[in-house]
Amino acid sequence: KAMGEKAKVSVRNIRKEANDEIKKIEKDKSMGEDEIKRGYDDVQKLTDKFIEKIDELVAHKETELMKI
Repeated sequence: KAMGEKAKVSVRNIRKEANDEIKKIEKDKSMGEDEIKRGYDDVQKLTDKFIEKIDELVAHKETELMKI
């Protein structure tokens, strides 16, 4: 479980870095509002996807360890 939490924190840190990059682009006004919003949405979807995958792997490993 601890390794799963560390992985989730890493994914969230990457999300923060990606959102910071989007904010820089937003300040430069080099993209339209729709593209900026889509960028934030895409980052969040990827974050949710990977956190869900981490949860699945942790649950699978817990089940595996209970059998032993």
